[in-house]
Parts: sequence; structure tokens; C-alpha cells
Amino acid sequence: RFNRRARMLLPLIRCIRQAWNQEVKTAGEFLIIDSFPVPVCQPVCNYRVKIFRGVADIGYKATKKVYYYGFKVHAIVSDDGYLLDYAVTKASVHDAKETVELMINAHPANHYLLGDEGYLSKNLATNLKHMGYVLWTPYRKNMQGARRHNDHQLMAIRRSIESDFSLLSYYNAENNRARSPVGFQQRLEIAILAYNMAYCLERFN
Repeated sequence: RFNRRARMLLPLIRCIRQAWNQEVKTAGEFLIIDSFPVPVCQPVCNYRVKIFRGVADIGYKATKKVYYYGFKVHAIVSDDGYLLDYAVTKASVHDAKETVELMINAHPANHYLLGDEGYLSKNLATNLKHMGYVLWTPYRKNMQGARRHNDHQLMAIRRSIESDFSLLSYYNAENNRARSPVGFQQRLEIAILAYNMAYCLERFN
């Protein structure tokens, strides 16, 4: 009964988070975009798991070099750590494919977006430019002009999102044990709202 009532609060939790976004003024100049994996089972069960059939699939976790079954959460974070918006996709969806829609939904005031090599795409940069945003990604080492383009200060700012994701994991954003899509979304919303509340308490108190 508690879980059923908690799931019914999902629209309210989402409204609170979105209303909070209108009130919080981030201090940073840049936005950072990245994604993190949310496996729903152990890798040994990847091909026989039955939950989330049709809405989840198998993706690759580059940090640990393993394949996992579950979802991928794409997030936009200010460079001082406030999470503006997110989107959930299947684990196999490429990072760059979700960027434009995520920016349309978030519609942030900051116009400079930092991403990693996964967002290195001329088409993506052009589409974002038409929307009024400038996308910066580091070049791969074998690309022409990489040494001149790869500004170390921007790369350090972009890497700060990894610390933000580590804090999100404290609220179980990456360890979601729900067994239904609504339950999954509810737990993720609660984790992100709690994370943003902690950001506001630390910054404004």
C-alpha cells in the first residue's frame, strides 16, 4: 500500500523539481552533459532477465568495461553542481542522440555546453548552434589540432560532473531496485530531488 501511494506522488514530485528549477539561479557559466548507467540486474543475468522487457536493453559500461542490462540516464548539470534536467533511455542509446531533446525540455539560460568525446558530432553541434547553444567537446588525440583545441581548464570543468554523479549514487540513483517503469521513475525522481535539495542547503545556508 505504501509503494502504491508513493507511486501516485510521482507527478507531484516531478512538479516540485521543475518548479525548483525556476527558482534556483546557478552560479556557473557552463553546462555539462553526460550520462550514467543504471543496471537492473547482475551482468550474468543479462540475457535471461525478464523485467523491463521492451523498455530496457543491453549497453556497455565503459568505466568498468562490462556489458549491463538496464537503462541510461542522460543529465544536464551546471558547472557548480545543480542538476537541471534528465532523460532516461535504453542502455544502448548513444549519448549524442538524446542531447537536442534534453536541451529543448530543459531550455537552460546558460548557452555553453561541455561534453566528452561521446558528443563529438558536427551535426549535433550545428543543431545546438541553431538553438542558440555552443557545444564544446575535446578532440580525440589522433584528430588534427587536438593539442590546441583541448583546453585543460574546460576539460577540468567537464570532469566535475563525475563528482556530481558520485553524489547522486549516494541517493541510489544508480542502484535503482524498482521492478516497474513507474517505480523506477519515482525512485529516480526522488534521488534527483534529494540531490538538488542538498545542493541548495549547501549553497544558500
